[in-house]
Amino acid sequence: MPFPFFYSEEIVPPGGIVTLDETASKHVMQVLRMKKDDQMYLTDGKGKKFIGSVHSMGRRNCMVQIQSETNVPPPQQQLTIAVSLLKNTSRFEWFLEKATETGITVIVPLVCERTERTHFRRDRMQNILVSAMLQSRQCWLPSMPDPVNFKEWIPVSTGDIKWIAHCMESEKEPLPKVVACAGSKTICIGPEGDFTPQEAALALEHRFRAVSLGNTRLRTETAALAAAVLLAIQ
Repeated sequence: MPFPFFYSEEIVPPGGIVTLDETASKHVMQVLRMKKDDQMYLTDGKGKKFIGSVHSMGRRNCMVQIQSETNVPPPQQQLTIAVSLLKNTSRFEWFLEKATETGITVIVPLVCERTERTHFRRDRMQNILVSAMLQSRQCWLPSMPDPVNFKEWIPVSTGDIKWIAHCMESEKEPLPKVVACAGSKTICIGPEGDFTPQEAALALEHRFRAVSLGNTRLRTETAALAAAVLLAIQ
């Protein structure tokens, strides 16, 4: 059975001692019931994987002694999904979890003209990314900036290949047929009411190509997950 996996933002070199946060410590002590010298994996979310062992436990914290360190290679290519915030926050959070599990490297929360809600609890959403990274046993945490206005983001967006998925009648390429290409990739997904024609035109002006995700109309989080899977498995 593999060792349990934990996250710590700052981990010391082998021989040093790390104190897990209260949530992780409770999981070690109360759920897993680990004891002194029991081993675990840890990651800093920046490509380092550590083996540590329980050094000591307090009432609310667990101290772990680092035994070894391994560097995990970064993802072979940068995969960015820029997606509108949603009125139903739980749906956006569900997407964050699934995008992390599939291996998306950058998630950009967008505020578009038709975005209905801009509430963004960074601490909660960052915790979701961390949990999904650990659940899928990865060592690279996706980066996620604060929400940005679509029109401000488009001119500074990065990616060797960039796509915009929208529902308007226009000439579009099927994403499954064009996704298998070399280079870093970026795709943007609009809000419940779709991008406006002006937003779509702005994206095309900045080297984005219009793509289709199929013949059915998808919810924002469904479209974003479909794009994430296509990008990650090609």
